[in-house]
Amino acid sequence: MAGHHPWQNLVDKMTPEQRGRVKQKTEAMRIGLLIADLREETGMTQQEIADKLGITQPSVSKMEAGEEMQLSTLRKLVGAMGGEVVLHMPDGDISLTHLVGD
Repeated sequence: MAGHHPWQNLVDKMTPEQRGRVKQKTEAMRIGLLIADLREETGMTQQEIADKLGITQPSVSKMEAGEEMQLSTLRKLVGAMGGEVVLHMPDGDISLTHLVGD
């Protein structure tokens, strides 16, 4: 197709800074999609999550769209769905419940 290029060709033309921003945004989008999937698996709506967190539904939508968020916000969001954020470390798992304040 005219005007279309393989993704890698575009990446190869980027500066290291541009590649870093793309990688960061891609990871944020992946986290947002995961949050949306988790919310749907719990059967909750964006509005129900917003009500539990005391925020607006559009704010939840932005989180699910991959807008950057603080770790404390992620912990609260996952907690509102009955979950917990855990880091898997070589010496054992670490729960963020007590490490990240409200």
